Amino acid sequence: MYKVPETPKLERADNKDRADIRSFYHLGGVAEASELCQGTACFVARHRNPGRWQAAMSQEHRVYCLGSCFVAPASSSEVSRPRMAIRSREPIVLGPILEAPISSISMSIAGGGYRALEEALNRPPAKLVSSIELSGLRGRGGAGFPTGKKWRAVAEQKASEKFVVANADEGDPGAYIDRFLLEDDPHRLLEAMAIAGYAVGATQGYVYLRKEYPHARVALERALLEGRREGFLGKRILSNDFSFDVELVIGQGSYVCGEETALLNSIEGRRPEVRLRPPYPSECGLFGKPTLINNVETLANIPWIVRNGADAFRRLGVSNSRGTKVLSLNSLFRTPGLYEVEFGMSIRDIVEDLGGGLKSGTLRGVIIGGPLAGIIPPRLLDTPLGFEELARIGASVGHGGVIAFDKHTSIADLIHHVFEFAAYESCGKCTPCRLGSRRIEQTFKQIIKAGQVPVQEKKECMEIVSVLATTSLCGLGTGLAEFARSALRHYAEELEPCFR
Repeated sequence: MYKVPETPKLERADNKDRADIRSFYHLGGVAEASELCQGTACFVARHRNPGRWQAAMSQEHRVYCLGSCFVAPASSSEVSRPRMAIRSREPIVLGPILEAPISSISMSIAGGGYRALEEALNRPPAKLVSSIELSGLRGRGGAGFPTGKKWRAVAEQKASEKFVVANADEGDPGAYIDRFLLEDDPHRLLEAMAIAGYAVGATQGYVYLRKEYPHARVALERALLEGRREGFLGKRILSNDFSFDVELVIGQGSYVCGEETALLNSIEGRRPEVRLRPPYPSECGLFGKPTLINNVETLANIPWIVRNGADAFRRLGVSNSRGTKVLSLNSLFRTPGLYEVEFGMSIRDIVEDLGGGLKSGTLRGVIIGGPLAGIIPPRLLDTPLGFEELARIGASVGHGGVIAFDKHTSIADLIHHVFEFAAYESCGKCTPCRLGSRRIEQTFKQIIKAGQVPVQEKKECMEIVSVLATTSLCGLGTGLAEFARSALRHYAEELEPCFR
């Protein structure tokens, strides 16, 4: 069986290629990402601890999310667990960990863990795929692609070897959902991956975990050992003919590795740039084989659907957004934390009811699934939480991170921050993303410094944004365009005086 190394596999590359690949990663030479965070949730909360923010901005390595947005500005030296609450008719995702983490396989089994896997192995794989399709589950990692459609695409491939990959590279600043699912209930992920492997005909899985989550790594390593020991992973699972094992791969610090094709390149030891599509991973994925890729929260829904049925899941939510979504609220809310809600709840209820409003200052805007997503201004807070509903106002569900900001953050400052982040994290493959994001960052840096720039620079910025929207290979570029357009549309009165 192929063993995945902890760091990118470079034996087949020459010295120049090895240096090129290592240079791509921000944390390749760092033993552990013990740093201060510079991400968007920390940026909008910088006034709450100016000294820590200044220290974060002067540290050697940039870290754009530590998964501690509920206490931002965050430090990796502070270990705490967020508030968790259920605001849906069924506690699908957070229910098992609401009271306390599941710290062992015995606790997992006592709470129903691996029961869904046992049930799944007694059903034909095709029926499992159909059940996921009928449930209406869509990807919780950003794009919202129908999960069952992905599963069927891989299941229908005629190949002797297939893979299941769990994308645990939760890099969106503001999101910390997957971190606590991994730390508090790692066996649910492994159970879901085994179910997915059985359904699509794969015998090997990989978890690609971001380096910034060291506690999740410890939890997963322990769970893998326990799962193999108890016969839930490995050869002939639960005395069936089905065999499935999982390897853990640790990322080295790169936001773009959250994009599924860049992630595959990283596992393979290649420079993790985004791949051209087609072919899609379902046809030609990891090592050229059919590959199913789902993020952690998506997979966390699978055992519940297997046990309770597709109809029960579909009864939750609205329109084409079925089931529940976990939201992670940033530290500017009075009651930050993780909240599992049904799709259809208004953004206003999320901000005012769940979050309790802001601790200081009047709300100026909310970014959901950001920072590469449209800003929602206060006048649009009655929009329902849903994939199409948010898309109609130029926003998105994304990964579910909810970042609110107040008077302490100007729109010019926010634009500069987001484009600085994007320029730093771009894989460099798309010229508009590589060069255009840097150009807009520089423009707004000058605006912050001087107050104004020549009006022709606005035209240039708009041209760059248009090209980002139409030519980018992944969500980094298209998300940047959505963010910029929403800022210019909703905050025109504030931005117009910046261009003379």
